[in-house]
Amino acid sequence: MTNQILTTILKFISKHAKDLFGFFKSSSFSKALLIGIAITIPVVFGIVSDNFEIGLAICFGAFWCSPSDVNGSLKHKQIGILFSSILVVLISFIGGYLQFLNNFLFPILGLLTFCIAFISVYGFRASLISFSGLLALVLSFAHTSEELEVYQYALLIGVGGLWYLLLSTIWYHLNPKAQTEETLSLTFLLTADFIDTRRQLIGEQPNRSELQTQLMDLQSELIENHETLREIFISSRISSGRSNYQNKRLLVFIQLIEMLETAVANPVNYDKMDALFSTHPELKSDFQQLLSEFSFQLRSIARNINKPNRFPSHRKISDVLEKLKKDILEFKIDTQTEDYEDYLMLQNLLDYQKKQSEKIKKIKWVLDNPELSTDDLTRKHNLSRFIVSQDYDPKLLFRNLSFKSTIFKHSLRLAVTVTLGHAIGLYFDFQNPYWIILTIIVIMRPSYGLTKTRSKDRIIGTLIGAVLASGIVFLIHSPYVYGVLGVLSLVIAFSMVQKNYRASATFITLSVIFIYAILQPDVLKVIQFRVIDTLIGAGLSYVAMRFLWPAWSFMEIGDNIKDSLKANTDFFKSIRNYYQTKGDVPTSLKVNRKEAFVQMSNLSSAFQRMAQEPESKQNNIEDIYELVVINHTFLSSLASLNTYIQNHKTTAASEDFKLISDKITANLDRVCRELNAVNFENSKTKITMLEVEKRTFTFPADRITKNAISSTDNERSHKEAHLVWEQLYWLYSLSEKMLELTSKLKTGN
Repeated sequence: MTNQILTTILKFISKHAKDLFGFFKSSSFSKALLIGIAITIPVVFGIVSDNFEIGLAICFGAFWCSPSDVNGSLKHKQIGILFSSILVVLISFIGGYLQFLNNFLFPILGLLTFCIAFISVYGFRASLISFSGLLALVLSFAHTSEELEVYQYALLIGVGGLWYLLLSTIWYHLNPKAQTEETLSLTFLLTADFIDTRRQLIGEQPNRSELQTQLMDLQSELIENHETLREIFISSRISSGRSNYQNKRLLVFIQLIEMLETAVANPVNYDKMDALFSTHPELKSDFQQLLSEFSFQLRSIARNINKPNRFPSHRKISDVLEKLKKDILEFKIDTQTEDYEDYLMLQNLLDYQKKQSEKIKKIKWVLDNPELSTDDLTRKHNLSRFIVSQDYDPKLLFRNLSFKSTIFKHSLRLAVTVTLGHAIGLYFDFQNPYWIILTIIVIMRPSYGLTKTRSKDRIIGTLIGAVLASGIVFLIHSPYVYGVLGVLSLVIAFSMVQKNYRASATFITLSVIFIYAILQPDVLKVIQFRVIDTLIGAGLSYVAMRFLWPAWSFMEIGDNIKDSLKANTDFFKSIRNYYQTKGDVPTSLKVNRKEAFVQMSNLSSAFQRMAQEPESKQNNIEDIYELVVINHTFLSSLASLNTYIQNHKTTAASEDFKLISDKITANLDRVCRELNAVNFENSKTKITMLEVEKRTFTFPADRITKNAISSTDNERSHKEAHLVWEQLYWLYSLSEKMLELTSKLKTGN
């Protein structure tokens, strides 16, 4: 029996060893370990030197500033931690006097909460600085120093922030490549998943809509990783110049961006592809096998990014490509003349896969090559255009002082809920009332879906942690063991906070209970109040999010649709101009391409938030979903056209091309005007069957394509004509569909 248990354990360890090893190597674990060191050393120093209050203040300062330590350039990390240090010093100084304010306690607590939360208008990193300030405010209720003056305590909090800044900087220089390698490896894996999902979309699929939704989610996650890598590579390159390591990773990153665009670019016309593959399953199998091999090789590179000798051979990809090329040639020989356009479609699709193969081959070559230069990418004014710069104008604060601003409503909602939570804790004389408001600031987020999920995970995690802690405290009575378990639990909790919030809440509860078990003999009472306070805090967060100035996604998604459409329009205009003028690819085209992908990601995320909200608040969700899918498909078609014209020598733009391009542009501009006239924030906005203006223009795609093919015997020109006109027809059809949908949007009476 014992042998069977041991065998089972060993099998489990063997099965999950790689995942466990990967977790210990992750930046999440290393940051959690850094936080553990940053808060433990001052406390130990304080105990040993009989200056516990000083050590505890430095510990708090380090802990409160740690949220600002996120992936990005070192400079941005340091600035974020420094600003957090300044903020927590100010808040700790004010918070030190809050207990003496009596009647003014609640209005000042509410005002401070609002002001700190409102800093989030300046973007993601500012929201983390804001969170540090909120932690300092809430935990100023948790500990009042008996040996230090308020100003001394506040300054020592600042020393703790500087202590964490020093540790974080040293940690970065000890392994400066860690976050780059991890983010780049994750991008490889996400790209592999994206391509594999594309593989599943080939041929008729009963769950195609689900796969397309999955594809949009993966695309959003990929673009987020691209933004992080842009900041790491381009910011460091602009500020500190070039290095061979940075050159190689930047070139690999460029290939991954282009791989995403190429993967998005094909196929778009599923009806034609389904009909073709149903009669020629061998072609479907060839394409699927090729995409599967792409995914496999990308995953292998991700696992062995610094071990080029372990990269898989490119021979397998070459063999599958050769087989696919042979089957397409046989298709041309076997089929009749009327199937020639299907042959051209297959050839264009094959060309895209060849491009993917070349990119994978180039990635392996770059990672294996000892010396590389990227002189074509050294122009700083061009590089800087690819970084999204945050607007830090003070006027932004005043522009957001409106109920139209999500951050304003969130800050106000948070201020009221925190004040109410503290009042409840004091009124019922709970042991640690600050736990209620700590739960509120940790759980409550601007979006309803995330707040609801975190409330549920927090409650479940707290209950699990309370049960586990009760069992351990009954069995073990050593304060030293409690101390070790408390620190270990805290490290694990921090390392899992982004990946598994429920598990993180479990370990946070364990850590808190172990620490209190050292200080107080009645641990069961501590556990009881911990659970009650968490339930009250989570309940208040959910109720406030649901009923107190709620920011439903249908109020904002209109702006996301407009931004995505505008970015797609600008991208299309850049493609149109480049196809007409030829020459070198302008930087503006690359910037517009990047903006189109970013805005599409934002739109997908906004719709995902909307889908998580109550059904009564999902205003016109089916029509909005259709607009989201159309925008995504439109971008796919643009990517297909852009990839082709950048990688092939194209003929002069015909008058028909200019005419159709103008028609598409006119449709897109009109859709923008229609959307600007719609008040998405009005809950009465509804779809009514208005009669859409009749179109007198008919797109003669088949005729133009046939005329272009018959005018020359050059197969390269045939492939260009087929792809360009098929994409233009697709773009025109989608622009008409968007116009039809937006023309139906009307504000009800």
